[in-house]
Amino acid sequence: MTYEEFRRQLGKAGLTVKGFAELIKQTPNSITNYAAQREVPPHLAIIAALMGDMAEGGLDFRATLARIQFEASKPRGGAVKGRFGGSKQIDLQLSSNL
Repeated sequence: MTYEEFRRQLGKAGLTVKGFAELIKQTPNSITNYAAQREVPPHLAIIAALMGDMAEGGLDFRATLARIQFEASKPRGGAVKGRFGGSKQIDLQLSSNL
């Protein structure tokens, strides 16, 4: 699905990209990054299409999502909270016996 069609489906559901990201416990940037590729992955396309169709049919997709217990995705890469640029190497525990 193209990113433009994805956004149209979200609009049918009454959602912004930020609102969609919050519902699926993702960061908004992880979703908007697909704009550069001009396509979204199939799993996000399916979710958006189902939400759009449910909203058009008068069904509350938010209630359905609220019944599902899941955790947010873990950040990828070497990101470490409080350290700019992440941690590409392990910290060595060196003693200073000088």
